[in-house]
Amino acid sequence: MASSKGLEGIVAGNTSLSLVEGEIGRLSYRGYSIRELAEKATYEEVVYLLWQGELPTPEQLAEFNARSVAERAVPEGVIEVLRLLAPDAAPMDALRTGASALGSLLPKAQGTTIEGALALTARIPTILAAYHRLRQGQAPLAPRSDLGHAANYLYMLTGNEPTAAQAYAIDRYFILLADHGFNASTFTGRIVASTLSDMCSAVVAAIGALKGPLHGGAPSEVLKMLNAIGSKENAEPWIGSALAHGERLMGFGHRVYKAEDPRADVLRDLASHVARRERFEFFETVEREALRLLEEAKPGRRLYTNVEYYSAVVLDAVGLPGDFFTPTFAASRTAGWTAHVLEQMADNRLIRPHAA
Repeated sequence: MASSKGLEGIVAGNTSLSLVEGEIGRLSYRGYSIRELAEKATYEEVVYLLWQGELPTPEQLAEFNARSVAERAVPEGVIEVLRLLAPDAAPMDALRTGASALGSLLPKAQGTTIEGALALTARIPTILAAYHRLRQGQAPLAPRSDLGHAANYLYMLTGNEPTAAQAYAIDRYFILLADHGFNASTFTGRIVASTLSDMCSAVVAAIGALKGPLHGGAPSEVLKMLNAIGSKENAEPWIGSALAHGERLMGFGHRVYKAEDPRADVLRDLASHVARRERFEFFETVEREALRLLEEAKPGRRLYTNVEYYSAVVLDAVGLPGDFFTPTFAASRTAGWTAHVLEQMADNRLIRPHAA
């Protein structure tokens, strides 16, 4: 029986949630291109689309927003669990622990239903923001009902109402990262759901998969690379040396995309509006030199800018600390994870592949 390392090239199932067309660099949710959604929709509308299969009417959106806002607060027991964590605990560890505690303290977060999906998706940002403030010796902030899902997350983290540009950028980021086919964390969640486990267990497992640097950990590594390069003048020599020593350039290349990641293009435009001009010019210089030197060093490999590169730029520009890049990825992807659990349960069969 033939096997494929890393399941590469294996079709492991069907989904109507998102379509990743790697050869041509295209991504769509429920038939809508990611660029169209990023230009015209809000994150709440995209969540509704993923869970319900269609974009909401104004009346449906108003009802959905009201339900989502009402679900943002977390039980005090979750905050007490977070208080027990060391202040230098990795935020992804805090999220995994907080989400698990939520499932124990809020039974509806276990349901493999839209109610369960909403209970988790609405509260993951609150858990993250609470831990961030606790590790700084500050009291967690209550969610604000007058802010959108992503903007409220920024507020709870920083204590400051985000500017219009920051709110728009973080909302677009959440849209772009909401789903992406059978990626490692999503597939992990579907495997857990296929055993007839609960919604929260599937999401906690997905968080564990996303923590890995080969999946969700890359944006913070991009920022470390950019800080190491330091200046436009140092871009060419630094990248050249890295490639000569066989080091990986973070933010370039993708397991699926053999053209530019369509999310990178949208994020690049967002970065140009929220990053300082000189900072953005530095990012562009590094990108340009990296693409040129990658083609010289690895001709024909089709290595392009991926979503992590400008994700790091945007998240840095809106004020997130580097170790919160991957947790913020998780906050946006929870909508997709829960949508996949719902889809798995609608036509379930235990996922149990063979081994050769």
